Amino acid sequence: MNEVSNLFVCLMGMGTTFVGLICIIFLTMLMGKIMQKIAKPEPPKAAAAPVPAVPAVPADGLTAEVKIAILAALQQEPGFDLARVSAIDIRKL
Repeated sequence: MNEVSNLFVCLMGMGTTFVGLICIIFLTMLMGKIMQKIAKPEPPKAAAAPVPAVPAVPADGLTAEVKIAILAALQQEPGFDLARVSAIDIRKL
């Protein structure tokens, strides 16, 4: 019975993997080109919409939602009791 050498098995495995990966690359490139042809271009916009006014940001740069999120994260820490907090001063460092 013919024995197959370990080197032959290793090279066949790596070769098969290499060829398979090359096929995947070419198929992905082909699908990208097909999808670009299928995709319809957007019609040009007549005029740009007015930009909405930016809400005022507090002096510390943190909105109320961010401060609430920080406090909620702190409350998850063991030993932190939000009921004992009397004043909140959150500043950027």
